[in-house]
Amino acid sequence: MAVNTKRRAAGRGPQGAERGVPPQAPARQPAEEEGSLVERVKAKDAQALEALYRRYCSRVYRQAIALVGNEAEAEEVVQEVFLTLYEKAKTFRGEAAFSTWLYRLATNAALTRLRRRKRTKEVSYEDYLPKYEPDGHHLGGAGSVVDWSQDTEKLLASKELHGILRQALDQLRPVDKAVVMLSDLEGVPNREIGQALGLSVPAVKIRLHRARLFLRGRLAVTLGHSPF
Repeated sequence: MAVNTKRRAAGRGPQGAERGVPPQAPARQPAEEEGSLVERVKAKDAQALEALYRRYCSRVYRQAIALVGNEAEAEEVVQEVFLTLYEKAKTFRGEAAFSTWLYRLATNAALTRLRRRKRTKEVSYEDYLPKYEPDGHHLGGAGSVVDWSQDTEKLLASKELHGILRQALDQLRPVDKAVVMLSDLEGVPNREIGQALGLSVPAVKIRLHRARLFLRGRLAVTLGHSPF
């Protein structure tokens, strides 16, 4: 499987990748080689780019498919990420981990596509978030509000709930969707999510909390239950 370093027509995935089939798992490489590979890519070494592609393509593809929900677009995101890496490797200064920099490239490429779409229906988060009295008591009754559980991956795997949850995810603001997917599906730490999206760690936590509450409320209402 190879990466084509020339710009390609839209609608085609990574060279050699069969549509609908995620890239193969990369071969394990000693961690100490990563820095030298990046330096070689800066010098336009195509073999070094190929090595990094084999190492990270599966991870980038998983991130892309989680965000765009579309195999063809996910393949385009993978291709765009590694083309950008080849063209702009010199902008990587090592201030963050290389994997975090790739997350940023992949997230930006996916967000660009999400922002071009018209969301299924404009939904107000507030309609699905818990309500409180002026004195701070929860309107839903006694007891604490249970946060959205970190079972997004399990719910997506459920045939019954996959479509409902995917629709709810698509109603999230693009950045919030990225935060949820990176955190709950990829297990990316909040600090790295913040670096990838240009957010502070507290901002990541707030967006993640509100998005989970929205998803919980949206899913409960769709299934005919009280969200809180």
